[in-house]
Amino acid sequence: MTEPITARCLAALPGIRHGFFTRQGGVSEGIYGSLNCGHGSDDVREAVAENRRRVAVALGEREAEQVVTLYQVHSATALVLDRPLPREALPRADALVTRTKGVVVGALAADCTPVLFAEGEAGVVAAAHAGWRGAFGGVLEATVKEMERLGARRSRICAAVGPCINQASYEVGPEFEAQFLAVDPAHGRFFVKYEPAGRPHFDLPGFVEARLRGAGLETVERQSACTFTNESLFFSYRRTTRLKQPDYGRQISAIVLT
Repeated sequence: MTEPITARCLAALPGIRHGFFTRQGGVSEGIYGSLNCGHGSDDVREAVAENRRRVAVALGEREAEQVVTLYQVHSATALVLDRPLPREALPRADALVTRTKGVVVGALAADCTPVLFAEGEAGVVAAAHAGWRGAFGGVLEATVKEMERLGARRSRICAAVGPCINQASYEVGPEFEAQFLAVDPAHGRFFVKYEPAGRPHFDLPGFVEARLRGAGLETVERQSACTFTNESLFFSYRRTTRLKQPDYGRQISAIVLT
């Protein structure tokens, strides 16, 4: 099993294991090679299950069923979970919060931003899927609020921003930029044009970090390598679209109380 990317702030907390897993170290083949953890892809179901089992083992657990992800819909909805859920019962939401030991909460992504949270003293962890729409809509703030409901203190929450599409690769249209500026002109700092007549490029990890800090989190760490440009390490929806491939895999970022 290939070692996942880790964040120093989370690794320093006892009783918590986490990882931003790459696409390496699994059994899937072809365009899904090799650690595709996305049930929503057209990959072989048994391969995805084995990949998720490997993630569980890497985090000190045993069964694929202990790894829980959601039917992600780019929402601002965060849910509290106290037990594993079967694939057929996955709710539509974009963040999972738990204080139950042995339940691995995860976020799937292929350009969107995975964010892992932990509050060590209260024993509360969370995983959020934050694409631009979810981050803009408040999924990160919703996650923090659910953690607080379970006893976490905002000032003690650590958050780590994982691999996602970076600004140089994230070209957007003027209407995209306009909706951010309409809410707050200061959002202009997250956009840049590399050519005077070019289209804007959006800084997704920078925006996510700013939302986390704006929510009152004091410890925010970025481990946000670019998913689009690192094909050997990451799946990328935008790269798949450029290559006109029929589908794409999803890497997982996950955290667990041990």
